[in-house]
Amino acid sequence: MRLVQVTIPAGKREAVLGALDGEGIDYVVTDETSGREYTGVVYFPLPDNAVEPVLDMLEELGLEDQSYTVVVDANTVVSRQFDDLEEKYATDDTDEERISRQELHAEASDMTPTFPVYATMTLISAVVATAGLLLDSPAVVVGSMVIAPLIGPALAASVGTVTDDDELFWTGVKYQALGLGLAIAGAAVFAWLLKTAQIVPPGVELAAIDEISERFTPDLLLLAVALGAGVAGVLALSTGISVAIVGVMIAAALIPPAAAAGIAIAWGLALPAIGATVLVLVNTVSVNLAGLVTLWYTGYRPRQWFETDAVERKLFRNVVVFTTIVLVLSAFLGAVTVSSHQASTLQQGIDEDIETTLEQAEYDHLTLLEVESEVGDETAYEQGAIVDFTQTISHVTVTVGYGADEGERGALADELHERINERADEEVSVQVQFIEIEER
Repeated sequence: MRLVQVTIPAGKREAVLGALDGEGIDYVVTDETSGREYTGVVYFPLPDNAVEPVLDMLEELGLEDQSYTVVVDANTVVSRQFDDLEEKYATDDTDEERISRQELHAEASDMTPTFPVYATMTLISAVVATAGLLLDSPAVVVGSMVIAPLIGPALAASVGTVTDDDELFWTGVKYQALGLGLAIAGAAVFAWLLKTAQIVPPGVELAAIDEISERFTPDLLLLAVALGAGVAGVLALSTGISVAIVGVMIAAALIPPAAAAGIAIAWGLALPAIGATVLVLVNTVSVNLAGLVTLWYTGYRPRQWFETDAVERKLFRNVVVFTTIVLVLSAFLGAVTVSSHQASTLQQGIDEDIETTLEQAEYDHLTLLEVESEVGDETAYEQGAIVDFTQTISHVTVTVGYGADEGERGALADELHERINERADEEVSVQVQFIEIEER
C-alpha cells in the first residue's frame, strides 16, 4: 500500500476533493500557508494497484504541471473505507502487484547513478572479473558481478521507451555502450599489465582455463542468461521487489565476457576477442529486448491515447532493431554451438572406436591409458595463439601400455588411424604412444 501526498493548486481544490470523494478515497487536507500558488496539501492511502489510475485521474484535472506528488510506502492502514477501496481495485492478474507507471519511471531514473560513479564501478568490476578469470576462480568472478552497476541503465532504456521518455531511453543506451566499452578497455589494460609484469606466466594457455575458454567460444545457451535477466529485472522493478540480486544476474551476462574480451585483446588473440565481444553485444541487446517486451506485456503505457500510438511505433521499431541484432549475432553463437556439439559427438565416437579396437583378441596384451584430442591447428593450439571456432578435432593421441610381450604395435596405429578418419569429415592425424608396464 502507498501513502500519496499531493499539493492542490489554487482553483483546483473542489475538483480534486470531489474526484477523491467520487472514488471513495479517505483523505486528509491541510491548508497551505506558504504564500505560494497552492491552497492545500491532501494526503490519502491507496492500494498499490490503485496508485496509477488515481494519479492519472488527478493529472487530467490539471495537477501534473502545477503541483508535486510524493508516493511513499505505508506499512499499515486501518480503515473500513480503505478495505472497500482494495476490493474495488482488486484484480486477478499481475496488475495487482505491479507499481504505478509514475513510480516505475522514478525508480528507473534513480537506479542510474551519475556517470563518474557508474564508470568507476564498472571499471572496478571489470578489473576484478579479469583477475577472477585468470585465476580460474568462480568466486572472484561472482564478486565482480556484485559491484557492477549495470541494471540501472539496462532498465532505464526499456522504461524510457514504454513511458515515452526519450531522454531516459538514450541515457540508458549511452550508459550501456560507454560502460561496456570501458569495461573491455579496462580489462585489456589490466591484463596487459599483468602479462608485461609477468604476474601471469608467459607460457600460460588461456584456452585451458575453463572460466576463460567458455567465453572465448561462446555457446548459444548463454543467451538464455541474458533473456532471463532482462525479464527478471523488469518484474523485480515493476513489483517493487529488491533488484540487487537480479542486478547480479544481468552483470553475469555482461561483465565476464567483457573481461574475457579484454584478456584476448591483451594477448593479441583476434578470434577469441571477436567471440567474447559478440557475446557481450548479443547479451546486452537481449537484456534490453526482454525488458522492453516484458514491460509492455505487464501493461505499462503512457497516459494519453495519442501518446500510446507514438510509443507503440517506437516500441515496434526498437523491438525490430533489437530482434534483428540478436538474430544476427545469435547465428554466430549457434554456429559455435553446433560445431561444439559435432566435436563432442565425434569425440565420443572416437573413444568408442579406440575402446572397440583394443577389445579385439590380438590386442589383449595392451591396456588403454589415455586419449587426448586437440582442436584446430596443432601448432596454434600448442602456442595458445588462437581458439578455433569450428571446434574441429585435428589430432588424436592414444596412450596404451604393454607388458613384457609387446606384440604387434604398428598394426594398432594403422587400424586406429583408419577407424577414426572413417568417422571424421576432415583428416585427423593419429599418434599412438606405447608405455611399458611392469607388474610386480
